[in-house]
Amino acid sequence: MSGFNDILLNAVRDRFAQVNACPQQGSRVFFENAGGALTLNSVVETSARYAAVPDNQGRDNPASHELVRVINKAKDDMRVFMNAPGGQFFLGESGTELLFRLIMNACLGTSEGGMVLGSTLEHPVTRSACDRWARVARQRHVLIPHDDDSGTVDAKAYAQSVTPDTVVATIIHTSPVTGMGVDVTACAAAIRAVAPECYIVVDGIQHAAHGRVDLTAYDIDGYVISPYKAFSRHGYGLAWISDRLTKLPHNGLLDGPADNWEMGTRDTGAYATLSDVAAYLEWLGRQVSDSPDRRARFVVAGEAIHAQEQALTNAMIHGTGNLPGLSEMEKVTLVGGVDNPAREGLVSLAVRGVDSADVVKRLNTEGIRTHLRRADHYSGNILDPLQLDSCIRVSMCHYNSVAEVARFLAVMKEITG
Repeated sequence: MSGFNDILLNAVRDRFAQVNACPQQGSRVFFENAGGALTLNSVVETSARYAAVPDNQGRDNPASHELVRVINKAKDDMRVFMNAPGGQFFLGESGTELLFRLIMNACLGTSEGGMVLGSTLEHPVTRSACDRWARVARQRHVLIPHDDDSGTVDAKAYAQSVTPDTVVATIIHTSPVTGMGVDVTACAAAIRAVAPECYIVVDGIQHAAHGRVDLTAYDIDGYVISPYKAFSRHGYGLAWISDRLTKLPHNGLLDGPADNWEMGTRDTGAYATLSDVAAYLEWLGRQVSDSPDRRARFVVAGEAIHAQEQALTNAMIHGTGNLPGLSEMEKVTLVGGVDNPAREGLVSLAVRGVDSADVVKRLNTEGIRTHLRRADHYSGNILDPLQLDSCIRVSMCHYNSVAEVARFLAVMKEITG
């Protein structure tokens, strides 16, 4: 499957807010999608509509009944999108908060003396949560070194480190620094081959916007996303947990529903925007397939997103028109290498002899939004082994265009010339 044609790309872009311009900056190219994707116009409208509703769920009145229906529909939509017939979905404060909560309960609900396994590729949220709660639960926390050259971690690395007493394991689906994806299915299978009862929690925050989520295939116990990075809005996170993780002891009200993991009354509007995201992805699936099956439409939408983003990253790395790509710019170092099949719409780079902050500033002056990552508590795990004190993260999504990539390359040619 190739990238989008102009008609489909324009139809896609029409569905997003601020796709061409920022209210403060004016015209700009948005290559900061890993920091927060563009928001669907439908999400903006839905959020405003539900902000006016005074009613709560669980009452016996027409408004409350409608709120419950909207919440149940959103959960059903997520079940199809993520292929999760079992388990449960619920909202929390943020993706970070939910990952901490899932890891906390997994550690506290398993054996003292067991191992908690993760990798150095992971975001500090999972590494920090495992470090804290493994110590509280008197377990040992082990980090598998990721591969610096490829910017990812594979099933073989998990297989070499997992032991029969591994009680909790974490996997990052896509790195927000390298942009490389991880084969969650293979890594989870490697863990279960040695520790079949291990609780496996996956950070899907960076991956979700790129589609292709299949919780049934993964054979895991927890998956967390931040919807503002998947075309919805800020202010909440979404978690899925398996039936077995649901049953572990967790915070809840005395004499309340035993399986409830949601803390207090959540925003119905937040749930409603998840249905907006699902409706958009299903629409996209219809544009590239005539399948009558709803799940199949989500699958082909994810494949179309992947193909479009691959076309964008190929243009950025190898060039477009008469503009050289980043791989042809002598001063540029690409994190994860040039041709990396694990790359998901993101290119991180450094320019020899030019401070990364200055590159980001220059690009911003030219109306191209990117992001600086420093070797700090967020990104030092990736950048320190590469002997980089910082990098420029250029993160694209399927609504970006090759023309926008060309604008970026033209400025980079001047910066590196």
